[in-house]
Amino acid sequence: MLSFAEEIMLLLLEDEDGRFVHAPDHYLRCVLSGAVLMDLALKGKIDTDLDSLVIIDPEPTGDDLLDPILERLTKEGENHDAQYWVEHCQSLSGEIREKALARLCERGILSQEDDRFLWVFKSRRYPVVDGQAEREVKLRIMSILFSDEIPDPRDIAIVGLMDAGGLFKYLLSERELKGVAERIEQVRNMDLIGQAVTVSVREIERQLAQVTMAAARI
Repeated sequence: MLSFAEEIMLLLLEDEDGRFVHAPDHYLRCVLSGAVLMDLALKGKIDTDLDSLVIIDPEPTGDDLLDPILERLTKEGENHDAQYWVEHCQSLSGEIREKALARLCERGILSQEDDRFLWVFKSRRYPVVDGQAEREVKLRIMSILFSDEIPDPRDIAIVGLMDAGGLFKYLLSERELKGVAERIEQVRNMDLIGQAVTVSVREIERQLAQVTMAAARI
């Protein structure tokens, strides 16, 4: 089974050529941080409510995508809510992204290609090798949005993360997005970590707006 971070990367894959959507970096940091927290929750390592996120089982999972964040949560030794941890673990988001992409390559789903010009590294692409996993996750999430079927916990988590980061606008037309807005809200409200990611993204945007306004006054 793919991790949440791996599924998020497949959802954000823009084309078969291996390019990803150009979403704001602070969105992706929060979403990938939340993705690992969700995997830890589903594995019974952590639990969360409206006020706090608590460690249920501090023993390592043996998964190098999850254990760095589990170790960070365990070492803190203090109770904090999910929003705190989404924001606190953003510093690991680059590592999460690279590990998720490396795993997708190891599974034979993507390949890695470096684009160079005059032997200088310019960018990296991840062309699709086997598109079944990509199609499966996209079809699964779309079927949730465009139907009334009861989603399972994994799909609730994915919808919550994608909506928190404002990422559905890269997958759906403006008209489609308006049509499923109520359904997205319904599914999103079933997951507390997804809600925490939403709050974190909005707080970062508020801070960025303040910086921009302050710079404009100078």
